[in-house]
Amino acid sequence: MKVEKRAQTHAHGQEDQKMKTRKHKGDTKTNDQTEQQSPTKKARQETESHDGRQTNGRGRSSDISKEYEEFCKAIRENLSVDQLKEILKLNGEEPSGPDDALISKCQDLLFYGAVLECPVCGGYLEFSGNRYSCTGALSEWSTCTYKTKNPPRKEDPIKLPDSVHKSSVSDLLKKYQDPSQRHQKEIPPAQKPFTGMVISLSGRLTQTHQYWRREIEKHGGKVANTVIGVTCLVVSPMERERGGSSKVTEAVERGIPVVREAWLNDSIEKQEPQPLEAYDCVSDLSTYGKGIPWDKQDPSEEAIESLTAELKMYGKRGVYKDTMLQQQGGEILEKDGLLYNCGFSLCDQGRGVNEIAITQLITVPEKKLHLYYKRGKVGDDPKAQERLEEWDNEGDAIQEFARLFEELTGNEFQLWETEKKFQKKPQKFHVIDMDDGFDARYGALGIRQLGSAAAHCKLDPMVANFMKVLCSQEIYRYALMEMALDSPDLPVGMVTDLHIKRCEDVLLQFIETVKSQKEGGPKTEALWSDFSSKWFTLMHSTLPFIIKDFQELADHAAAPLETVRDVTVASHLIGDMSGSTLEDPLSERYKKLGCKISRLEKDSNDYKMIVNYLEKTYEPIKVGEISYDVSVDNIFSVDLSAGPSYEDIKKLPNKVLLWCGTPSSNLLRHLQKGFLPALCSLPAPGYMFGRAIVCSDAAAEAARYGFTAVDRPEGFLVLAVASLGDEIIEVGSPPEDTKSLEERKVGVKGLGKRKTDESEHFVWKDDIKVPAGSLVPAEPEQKDTILDFNEYAVYDPNQVRISFLVGVKYIEKNVEIDVAE
Repeated sequence: MKVEKRAQTHAHGQEDQKMKTRKHKGDTKTNDQTEQQSPTKKARQETESHDGRQTNGRGRSSDISKEYEEFCKAIRENLSVDQLKEILKLNGEEPSGPDDALISKCQDLLFYGAVLECPVCGGYLEFSGNRYSCTGALSEWSTCTYKTKNPPRKEDPIKLPDSVHKSSVSDLLKKYQDPSQRHQKEIPPAQKPFTGMVISLSGRLTQTHQYWRREIEKHGGKVANTVIGVTCLVVSPMERERGGSSKVTEAVERGIPVVREAWLNDSIEKQEPQPLEAYDCVSDLSTYGKGIPWDKQDPSEEAIESLTAELKMYGKRGVYKDTMLQQQGGEILEKDGLLYNCGFSLCDQGRGVNEIAITQLITVPEKKLHLYYKRGKVGDDPKAQERLEEWDNEGDAIQEFARLFEELTGNEFQLWETEKKFQKKPQKFHVIDMDDGFDARYGALGIRQLGSAAAHCKLDPMVANFMKVLCSQEIYRYALMEMALDSPDLPVGMVTDLHIKRCEDVLLQFIETVKSQKEGGPKTEALWSDFSSKWFTLMHSTLPFIIKDFQELADHAAAPLETVRDVTVASHLIGDMSGSTLEDPLSERYKKLGCKISRLEKDSNDYKMIVNYLEKTYEPIKVGEISYDVSVDNIFSVDLSAGPSYEDIKKLPNKVLLWCGTPSSNLLRHLQKGFLPALCSLPAPGYMFGRAIVCSDAAAEAARYGFTAVDRPEGFLVLAVASLGDEIIEVGSPPEDTKSLEERKVGVKGLGKRKTDESEHFVWKDDIKVPAGSLVPAEPEQKDTILDFNEYAVYDPNQVRISFLVGVKYIEKNVEIDVAE
C-alpha cells in the first residue's frame, strides 16, 4: 500500500514534488504521436538542363502536385474500381472500403509506390488528413496509433494485372513502375487552427489585443472590432463577474459564442480549433444541460460539474437516475440470484473512443417491466444512444437484455454473471464488475446532513466531527475527481474485489513487460499505448491519455487503483446514510470501524511533542503557484484492532515515529484494516522501494498528500511507529532489485536532498526514536536521489502501527482566510 497522494500532472521536467489539484493543473495535455521517419532512401539529385527543364523525375513541389493531379484524373477516367481493387490485391494492399477511398489509395500506390506494412503491428498504412495512419490493431484492447508523414515504401516494381496492361493508361503506368523514377510524396503543412475564422476581442486579457491580433493572423484567422458576423468573442472571465461589456451583451443577443482566452492558447498549442462550447464564459459555471461531453470540457469546468453532479448509479442495485423510475419505487430485476444491471466501458486511444454503456431491467410496482439502454460519452452527450422500453413478457425482456450484453461485449451474459468468464473482444466493451452496495459518492452524508449527523452523535464531539468528515460525500468526490475517475454514470467506488484484482494483474504484468524492453522506439511506444487503452477501459477515466513513462504510471494507474480499492472499502463501511440522521449513524459507523479514537488534550506531553515534531519538520507546500502553511486543528490517539498491537511493536528493534501522508478518502480503510504495502515497484516516489509501506521523517512530505482541495483546505497526517528491523540499508537512488528487499524484509532508508538535524532527535518512550530535527541539506549531497526528504520502507505490515492522527488546516501564506465550516 502506498499511502501518498499523487499529484495529477502529466508534465515532465516540472517541479514533480509540487502538489497540483485538477482545478490548478489545467490537465489538457495531448498525446501526439512522435513522427516516425522512413528508412533513408537513395538520394535523388534534382538537376536542370540549360533550357530550364527538370530531369530525373524530381521537379519542384508545385510541378509534382500538378503532375499527380493529371495522373489521378487519367486513372479515374480509364480504370474501373474492380481493376483498382485487383491492383491493390496484387501489391499486398487491403482492397476493401468505400470506392472513393479505394481510388485514392490505388492512385497513391501507382504514383509513389506501394506502402510497406506498419512497422509496429504489421497493419495497413492509409493516408488520412496530412499523414499516414495504421488501420491495424495492437491487441483486442486497442487499435494501432502509429502515424507518419513518410511511410516506408516497397522498392519493387508495381505489379499490374493483364487487363490494366491492355488499357489506354498502360504506358503512363509503366513510367512509374521503375522505383528510381518515382517521386517522394510531399505533404503540405496542416491547416492553421483559426483558418476561416473571424474573432473579436473584448476587455483586459492576459496579453494585449495587439499581441493576440498578431497571433490570430499568424494562425490563419482575422480580428474584427465588432461582433457582427464573427466566429466568437474572446473575453476575460472577469467580464462575467462585471456584468459584461456592450460587446458581450451584443454577442449574447446575437447568439455568438463568448469564450475565455484559454480557447486561443489551447487551439494554438494543439494546432486545431478547440470546441467553443467547452470554453463558454457567460453561461452558468455548471455546464449541465449544454450537451457537452466531459472529455470535451475544459478540465476546471469538468471538475466543477463532477463535484456537483449526482451519481446516476450507486451500485449493482442502483436504478439509473435518468430513467426517473427510482422515484416510482423502481428496483433492479433479481431472478435466480442474478441482478440484471450491467455497466460497460470502452477506451481505444487509436480510434479516439472513450464511451460507457448501461443496460438494466427495472421492475416498477403495478407497472410493466422496463428495459433501459444507454451508450455514449460521459456527461451530457447529445449523440448518446438511449432508450427506455416497456416489456409485457419477462422472458422476452431477459432475452433482449442478454442479446444487448453480447452485442456490446461479444460475451454471454450467463457465463459472466454465474462464472465470471469474460474475454475482451476487439472494438467491444468490457464489463465493469459492480458490487452490491452504495458508492460513497451516493451513500455517504450530503452537505445538508453533516451538521445534523454530528449534532445527534453520542460520541465525543471532536471524534464525532472526525467521523463526520470521513463519512461525507465530499472527500470521495474530490479524490476521484482529482484522478479523473469521477464518471457519474459508473460506480467506480463500488466495484468488486475481483475487478480490482483484475486491474492489479494487468498493471503488474505490464510493468514486468515494459521493464524487460531493452530499447525504445515505435514498438515500445505501442506497448504503452496498448496498456493505456486497456487501463482506461478497466478503470474508466473522464480524461484518458497515453501513459508514456513510469512517473505517469505511478500517478495515473498505481495510485488511482489503490485509491479505488480504499474508497470501495469505505463505501462498504459507510453504506447508505442518505436517510434520517436522528438515529446516530456516525456512532454505528464508528463501531463498524473497530478501532478506538481518542482526542489528545492540548496540554498533554504527547500533544506538545507532536506539535513540536510537525513544526520542526514542516515547510510550506505548493499547490499550483500558492504556498500553504498548516495549523494543527486536533490530534487523536488511535488504537487499531487490525495489525500489530502496541505491546507487539514495542518489543521490536529500531523503532521510529514517522509521518505518513494519505488522502482523507483512503483513511477509513487504513483505520479498519491497517496499512498495506504498495501495489508495485516503479522508479518513482512512493514506489521506488517496491511493495513496501513508505513513511518519512518530514511532515512536509506527508502534508503534500493530505491536502484535499483549495476549497476544502483540511486533511489528516498519520503518525505511525515503524520498526526498521535488525538490518537497515541506506540507498541514495531507486534500488534496482526490490524483490530481494521484499523477501528479506529488511528496513530501507532512502536518502533525500534534505534531512532532519540529528542533534535534535530524541527518544520518546519504549525506546521509540523521534527524528524531530530542523530540516537541513543532506551531507554529503545526494545527487542521484529523486527524494526531497528521507523516506523509510518497511516490508512487513506487522512492523508498522498507526498511533496518531493529526488534523490540520492548510492556510494560504500571507492571506487571512476563514477556515470555519
